This record gives sequence, structure tokens and C-alpha cells, in this order.
Amino acid sequence: MKLYLKFFSMHLKSLMQYKVSFILTALGQLLVSFTALLGVWFMFDRFQEVEGFTFQQVLLCLATVLMAFSLAECFGRGFDIFPRMIRSGEFDRVLVRPRHEIIQVLASHMEFSRLGRVVQAILVFWYAIPASGVNWTFDKITTLVLMVVCGSIIFFCLFLINAAFAFFTIEGLEFMNIFTDGGREFGRYPFSVYGEEVLKFLTYIIPLALFQYYPLLYLLEREQSIFYMLTPVLGLFFAIPAYAFWRFGLGRYTSTGS
Repeated sequence: MKLYLKFFSMHLKSLMQYKVSFILTALGQLLVSFTALLGVWFMFDRFQEVEGFTFQQVLLCLATVLMAFSLAECFGRGFDIFPRMIRSGEFDRVLVRPRHEIIQVLASHMEFSRLGRVVQAILVFWYAIPASGVNWTFDKITTLVLMVVCGSIIFFCLFLINAAFAFFTIEGLEFMNIFTDGGREFGRYPFSVYGEEVLKFLTYIIPLALFQYYPLLYLLEREQSIFYMLTPVLGLFFAIPAYAFWRFGLGRYTSTGS
């Protein structure tokens, strides 16, 4: 962890050498992600409700997914360059160092420019939290925190799985973006709007619904059971197969000889 924090500080200092570039890039990320908000607004300008959810309630859902994804992206995008590390032979040097290989991969690249999306999520929360009609008791606040934190970890696990495919293909697989970037885009609405089969898939296979849809029902008091409050915690078990797949790929890694 000390190594990661040291690299974190180095990347941050490097970015601050070009403050204007960093600010403009972050602003660009904010404006790009703003289009998702416009899409939701246009939808509700035509329809008053979607599957029984109001505009403000959907914004709460959107902000939760955007915040979870953005936090995971800020610190987990080192996995994006992992295929390049394998092709160049850099991963060979990672393996001989006395530090965990995942920490070293993460430390190799950090996307602080994605903080623009974090800012947007905060702004949407600022509006949606008081306007959503939720009675913000301690358990509801705890539920929202669990949604963001556990959601970030689930997205992080998806980045890890995507990187692990490079052990077998040398190149990253674009189809995994369906679950990472696609999860962020589709997550602007409660997953139930896409149908029962999609909801089941996002519950039992890729557990995005465990931090987005089910705890949202608890926040809106459509479900009273504490089980719905704790479904984000259940989603953390997704880390087990994700890490197991990484270890499986690592065990079969062969140097490219570059």
C-alpha cells in the first residue's frame, strides 16, 4: 500500500506540472458525461415516470452508478495498459519485484482526469438526494454509502477480469466494455426497466444490480427487508471469481520475450 501511495503522489505531482491541461481534460470528461444526464431529462420530458420511477429517483440511481464507476476508473485504469505491458515485456520486470503484481499494475497508470465525472456525480447527488423523496434516516444513508463503495469494487473487479484476458489473448477484449462502460451507461436507469432476463443476468452473473437496483428499492421503501439494504455487500463476493481468474491467467502466463 505504501508503494501504491508513493506512485499516487508521483502521478499527482506530474499532473500538476500541467494544470491547465489537467483541468481542461477533466472538464471535457464532465461535459461528455453530461450527455447521459440530458438523455434522462429528455426521456422524462416526454414521460412522467419510467417503470414507476420518477425523474429525481432515476437521477439518484444515475449518480450512484456514475460515482461508483468514476472512483473505480480513477484508480483501476492501470489495467487498461496491461496488454501493452505484456507485449513490451514490462510485466516480466513486474514479476521479479518483491511487491504484489496487481499493485504495480495499478500504480503504472492513474486517470485523475476522470475526476470530472466525480464532480458531475456530486452535483447530481446534491440535487437528487433532497428531491428523491427518500426519508434519509441513518440506515438509508448507510445504504447509499454501501451502494457507492461496493459498486466501485464491483467495477474494479470487472476491470481486473478484462485485464486477465490479456494473459491468454495478449490483447484486451473489447467485449468487456459492455459490462464496464456499458454498465455505466445502462445504469442510468434502474436495471428492471430492461426486462426480467437482463435483471437476472445482472444479479447472478455480473452483479451490477446488487449495488444499483435492489438497494434502491430499499431507499424508496418499496422493500422493507434489511436484506435489500445489504445486497451491495453480497456483490463483494464477485471479487472471489475475479481474483481467481486473474490468478488462473497468471499461472499460465508465458513471457513474450520482448
